[in-house]
Amino acid sequence: MNKILIIDDEEKLRNLMARIISLEGFEVLQAQDCNSGLKKAEQNDIDVILCDVKLPDGNGVEFTTKLKEIFPATEIILLTAYGNIPDGVQAIKNGAFDYIVKGDDNNKIIPLIHKAIEKTRLTKRIINLENRVENKYSFGSIIGDSKKLNEAADLARKVAPLDTTVLLTGETGTGKEVFANAIHQSGNRKDKSFVAINCSAFSHDILESEMFGHKAGAFTGAVKDKKGLFEEANKGTIFLDEIGEMPLDLQAKLLRVIENGEFIKVGDSKVTKVDVRIVAATNRDLLKEIEAGHFREDLYYRLSIFTIKLPSLRDRIADIEALAESFLKTFSLKTNKKITGISKEFLRLLKLHNWPGNIRELKNVIERSVILENSTTLTPSSLPYEIQQLNPEPERQGEKTLSAFSLASAEKIHIQKVLNYTNGNKTETARLLNIALTTLYRKLDDYKLG
Repeated sequence: MNKILIIDDEEKLRNLMARIISLEGFEVLQAQDCNSGLKKAEQNDIDVILCDVKLPDGNGVEFTTKLKEIFPATEIILLTAYGNIPDGVQAIKNGAFDYIVKGDDNNKIIPLIHKAIEKTRLTKRIINLENRVENKYSFGSIIGDSKKLNEAADLARKVAPLDTTVLLTGETGTGKEVFANAIHQSGNRKDKSFVAINCSAFSHDILESEMFGHKAGAFTGAVKDKKGLFEEANKGTIFLDEIGEMPLDLQAKLLRVIENGEFIKVGDSKVTKVDVRIVAATNRDLLKEIEAGHFREDLYYRLSIFTIKLPSLRDRIADIEALAESFLKTFSLKTNKKITGISKEFLRLLKLHNWPGNIRELKNVIERSVILENSTTLTPSSLPYEIQQLNPEPERQGEKTLSAFSLASAEKIHIQKVLNYTNGNKTETARLLNIALTTLYRKLDDYKLG
């Protein structure tokens, strides 16, 4: 039931309005002044407030500003005995839904309340969606409590409120875009656009057009002007993923944006100015790329003002359980399967795996396991073969069990991975392993691999 609060010092009028409004199916609360009205609003989820302009302890027009600051989704209708245009204008400026005269406009109150409630519902929906987006992309969305992850998150939190350029480093799949989003959502640009582009996903010409835009006729197929992502991100944040893959001439153009906030679109002669915060990411060692002549040194030092290295998953084994449980909830819902738990053996095997693909690989493994699992708990049988093989095998006669941490165990797992990659082609497997075919056959026999 929608709640309506009437704030008016005239008790008879207040009671009459309360009776009329309650007959429409609304729950009505009453207050006689600003102070008591504020307390009622704090104690109840009010949808619409009907407030007199002249109250014993304040002015309704000014009170509207305070109410909207505290309760942005609540709509306020101001009532006055003697309406005047300046007060009406100021009331609307202060956030009032409407400003009406008592007595003359009594027949308008009920329809007006219904309209105000519709706006309240829409505003609450928008606030709810914004909160969900903020929660999804905030630092709260970063799962884990390991020391290295917390150190990286603490650095990101410190730099987030500033406009400083940030460089995120780390292996593929460590969550660099999640961190970039969190930095944006916790900064002073969070109400503006967050735009992401993978610099390795496009050819040179397309990447330049995507980033900086083009004028009509700049090249074949450019039939109209196009905004680049830097323009789309104006006043907001742009995330340049895999920055180490960017061609050298585009690096020079990016350097100009960082230094002067300006660039020239493809096929244009005029300068375009933007105000953009840059968060870049790479899985490459940019210092080595500089030595090899693949990356500009001056650009590196402009990008690396504040560098955050994200830990690999094998460096934060303690976080695997929390991540796995989070992914399980997601994919159980997505696949409409009632899988509610993870067996100890399943978790133990996850923690033994090396995770070269990091969090992205773990996410894929959990999704696959959810699809394959037939029980209500994830079990080792739903894991990929190479992870299942991490389980120490029972001793066979004359054989010793391989420790999951031994060099021989690691070699066995690696050989199996390459065999899987080549679909069992032993000649190709030997070539990729850089060993003789006879050596491969001997190892296959030793490790009882097919």
